[in-house]
Amino acid sequence: MRWIETYRSRITTAELAVKGVRSGETVWVHGGCNNPEELTTALVGRAAELTDITIAHLLTFGRADYADPKYDGVFRSRALFTGHNVRKAIAEGRADYVPVFLSEIPGLIKSGNQKVDVAFIHVSPPDEHGFCSYGVGVECTKAAAEHARTVVALVNKQMPRSLGDAFIHVSKLTHVVEIDRPVIELPGAGQIGDVAKHIGGHIAGLIKDGDTLQMGIGEIPDAVLLYLKEKKHLGIHTEMFSDGLIELFEGGVITGERKTLHPGKIVSSFVLGTKKTFDFIDNNPFVEFHPSDYVNDPFIIARHDNLVAINSAISVDITGQVNSDSIGTQVYSGFGGQVDFVRGAARSKGGRPIIALPSTAKDDQVSRIVEMLAPGAGVVTSRGDVHYVATEYGVAYLHGRSLRERAQALIAIAHPKFRDELTAAAKKRHIL
Repeated sequence: MRWIETYRSRITTAELAVKGVRSGETVWVHGGCNNPEELTTALVGRAAELTDITIAHLLTFGRADYADPKYDGVFRSRALFTGHNVRKAIAEGRADYVPVFLSEIPGLIKSGNQKVDVAFIHVSPPDEHGFCSYGVGVECTKAAAEHARTVVALVNKQMPRSLGDAFIHVSKLTHVVEIDRPVIELPGAGQIGDVAKHIGGHIAGLIKDGDTLQMGIGEIPDAVLLYLKEKKHLGIHTEMFSDGLIELFEGGVITGERKTLHPGKIVSSFVLGTKKTFDFIDNNPFVEFHPSDYVNDPFIIARHDNLVAINSAISVDITGQVNSDSIGTQVYSGFGGQVDFVRGAARSKGGRPIIALPSTAKDDQVSRIVEMLAPGAGVVTSRGDVHYVATEYGVAYLHGRSLRERAQALIAIAHPKFRDELTAAAKKRHIL
């Protein structure tokens, strides 16, 4: 039990724990609901002493004070997935966005191409053997902690203990800051609208008993779940999940018995949800967390027969190009795991990659099925990768189809008020 002495000797305050960060260094911040706010707040408190600090992170919820304009020149966010708390800083040129597949980020860290000097992590208390769990998010933070010079751990009595490849021993922690507060929660979409329900119904029609699912968070994934209550023996292999999945598990829909890899297990990399989800994963042997370079590896994904991947988009052009990370030139989100799972599902025996989006935005004033992507908009998923596209008006199958066939299929699932306009544009380009 010598680890207890080691652990106790490293307990300190947040203010003292961040004293080791030096100007010019890169600090990795644990993402999602794991955001270690106490540590970043303490670091921002040292702003007068520091310059040129890079804050590398995935999507984070909660505070990101380092992105405030008054700290320009002191802290610079490096977002490998963009959230609302750094979006303005990126738009104003005070922060950086890295377009990258989620599966490849741990490799960038391990190779040194993504430098990590200090890792701020948020973990559970140690177990009887001295291992802390990464709790609600393993993702790329495990790689960051394993390759950082200094690891500052926020140890939270209320952080659940997730299982799998999800642990760090206290001997690897440079400093420990103990807290006892609720983990940041991300409530679900709330009431699901008619558009999302129609999309969910179309997608559910593509899902069969025994399939393995990947889906994200938001109104459309929640709508899909509504239509799966009569399905049987579904499995889950997904980069993340949230509250909606728990009801299907409790109803006996999700058993994982027919999975061809990790049968009987929900495999994920992080969760974004409420205490309901956090309580579900706590010490639950049915759930395994693994790092992103495993969960999102297209070759691992492809080992699951009948893998159905459901991902969202901002817009899709009439040739099938998918924009998911930007609105015109303005960065909105990131690549995440969309391409990882689209390609993995495409190579799965019986797999089905699906892109889902409402047909319009801004109260039906803007079509999201477009002739051409907006200038500056990023192509996240290429038209060669796309198989199914779903809106509230149906499902278009594009794989192996010509530009003419793609345009016809996509226009058919566009909002009716934009179909003539899209048809005319396609004819002008000699696609139709």
